[in-house]
Amino acid sequence: MTTNTILVNGGGLPTTRRKTLTGQDRSHFIGGSDARVIMGKDEKSLTRLWKEKREEGPPLDLSQELVVQLGLVTEDLNRRWYEASSGNRIGQIQRHAIHRTIPWMAATLDGLVKETGAVFEAKFMLPWSFSEEAAGQKHMAQLQHNMLVANTKMSVLSIITGGGKWVELAVEADPIYQTVLIAAEKAF
Repeated sequence: MTTNTILVNGGGLPTTRRKTLTGQDRSHFIGGSDARVIMGKDEKSLTRLWKEKREEGPPLDLSQELVVQLGLVTEDLNRRWYEASSGNRIGQIQRHAIHRTIPWMAATLDGLVKETGAVFEAKFMLPWSFSEEAAGQKHMAQLQHNMLVANTKMSVLSIITGGGKWVELAVEADPIYQTVLIAAEKAF
């Protein structure tokens, strides 16, 4: 039997054409996923991120995290599903952007909605504990961070759940949250 699966990072995962930044590159900026850790309550993750940014520890290896890998391989499907469902188009896919005045604040954007300029963020979430409110809260720091970097006031969270459900959440910029976020990231 033959398959078209190529071993990646020791596992049977299809290759993806996603540019990844090295640990050294990531140590010089705070990205959207970092914002989630900084604004979160997980002290162990915060300490790990602190060490990574100071180059005192390796970057987190997510190659064996199934949910993360499902998110990566479904990102293109998620984007196409959003475009077909909304009638909008996504551009600037996987663009690395830097905040216009805060050089340590950056993001690799899943895309920008061409018609509105909104940040597009694609996610895969498991269905058994999924709620729209929890999804919005879970990704709030990343969305607010990415909106600051992209200099836009809107974001779209496009979610595919493992239960075969697709959800679109529109999240507006929150100036108060963003002020607290910038202060927390700067203090970090």
